[in-house]
Amino acid sequence: MTEIKTEIYQDSAILVGLITPQQNEDKATEYLDELAFLAETAGATPIKRFLQRLDYPNPKTFVGQGKLEEIKTYIADNEFEGMIIFDDELSPLQLKNIEKELKIKILDRTNLILDIFAKRAQTAYAKTQVALAQYQYLLPRLTRMWTHLERQRGGIGMRGPGETQIETDRRIILDRISKLKKDLMQIDKQQQTQRRNRGKMVRVALVGYTNVGKSTLMNVLSKADVFAENKLFATLDTTVRKVIIDNLPFLLSDTVGFIRKLPHHLIESFKSTLDEVREADLLVHIVDISHPNFEEQYEIVNKTLLEINKSEKPSILVFNKIDAFTYTPKEIDDPSPLRRENYSLDDLKKTWMANLQGDCVFISALNKDNLNELKTLLYNKVKEIHITRFPYNDFLFQHYTDEELL
Repeated sequence: MTEIKTEIYQDSAILVGLITPQQNEDKATEYLDELAFLAETAGATPIKRFLQRLDYPNPKTFVGQGKLEEIKTYIADNEFEGMIIFDDELSPLQLKNIEKELKIKILDRTNLILDIFAKRAQTAYAKTQVALAQYQYLLPRLTRMWTHLERQRGGIGMRGPGETQIETDRRIILDRISKLKKDLMQIDKQQQTQRRNRGKMVRVALVGYTNVGKSTLMNVLSKADVFAENKLFATLDTTVRKVIIDNLPFLLSDTVGFIRKLPHHLIESFKSTLDEVREADLLVHIVDISHPNFEEQYEIVNKTLLEINKSEKPSILVFNKIDAFTYTPKEIDDPSPLRRENYSLDDLKKTWMANLQGDCVFISALNKDNLNELKTLLYNKVKEIHITRFPYNDFLFQHYTDEELL
């Protein structure tokens, strides 16, 4: 299967976003900050931003005609030859009109995320999932393509009388989407068999917004070597490891991070990763406490989890990256408001954050701060689930090899 290539090479980028009644200026600016992080992850360098206040996106050009002229002037005056990235998914009509007007490479948030996913995918399964999402994104946008896809087959009977190139390409894409779905169904069956072969061990899934430190915590708890770096979507392929705390074994899975405005068809493509969440006995929801808007990230993950699970699961809330603060006690005569930098670990435990849900712990996965409290909490929750599931078990656990479990 030939994979669609949308890789972004090191290049300059202009970012464009909107201020709307549903998205004030502060939030729109934060979204552009995240879009810039996404662009850098993909290999682009953001050099300019444009924000416009509108009641709703222009159905023809996303931004208004005046703002489009402003962007066009900037491109001409600076001899800009990079790309423009819009902080929302553009419709096929918007893409066509913007490219016609600006005559430059145009990407939207969805295309950017797909590019990062394509770059991060390592296993055949993840690559198949990414390819499916790419084709589903591409299908309604064929009219803006000036070249057709490379065909893997041809000959008599492949092209009807008078059939245009775009009709041929659409049929090819539909055929590939159908094949990719069949491939994923087959791999899903294999994944389900693997999950059944993991025995009766309690399963714990790490969930959270992208770049909150899930893979770092996975490495610490399982003594594994899962790829982790300070970029969005560093983890794409689901990783499962056996973890033992005080002779109590359980399975721990690291999943892809969530993000705002994650395309629905992308969620559908990554069904396997979400199955790890659906079938987990316990969720460990990790939050980056150092992020200025961690509350919104917390809500976004919770909303996505409810869409996936349709019901709440037992969970532990973990506030990570407390090492990002250098604790300096506030001077008694200092009139400035108390900030998180002035909280000690004991202070954090007394805040409203500690009461967001029943089981909560503050840690630094990177520096291994307060990990013993998390391990104790994990041990108690896993033990509780096991005893509930096997009330007559004398708590002697079967020991499987990693090959048998994974």
